[in-house]
Amino acid sequence: MSMSDPIADMLTRIRNGLAARKKSVTMPCSSMKQAIAKVLKDEGYIDKVTVDTEGVIKNMTITLRYTGGERAIEEIQRISRPGCRVYCNASDMPQVRGGLGIVMVSTSRGLMTDRQARSTGIGGEVVCKVF
Repeated sequence: MSMSDPIADMLTRIRNGLAARKKSVTMPCSSMKQAIAKVLKDEGYIDKVTVDTEGVIKNMTITLRYTGGERAIEEIQRISRPGCRVYCNASDMPQVRGGLGIVMVSTSRGLMTDRQARSTGIGGEVVCKVF
């Protein structure tokens, strides 16, 4: 069965793993999911990302981060969906909780945070927000 929104599935797996206090979550791998996981790791929201290439289907395992018993990701939410795409330019880039969280933006230069997109002066599709 094909999935209509694999990015939303990834975010839901992370959200459910955090709610169940899991150490890690596993999901099918794609280049966009790897880019999202890389941004989450660079921003300190997750600990580790590993890609298992055994067999035909590649799987990605994300090790979740907990600090002092509390989860590092309070909320993770999909913004642009296949049925309703959301785009913005650099000057209209949204902020999450006054800059405490991040907004991931898919640009012509790859996936980046809202701060990086504002500093380079480019806009794109708003993928998700994390805080």
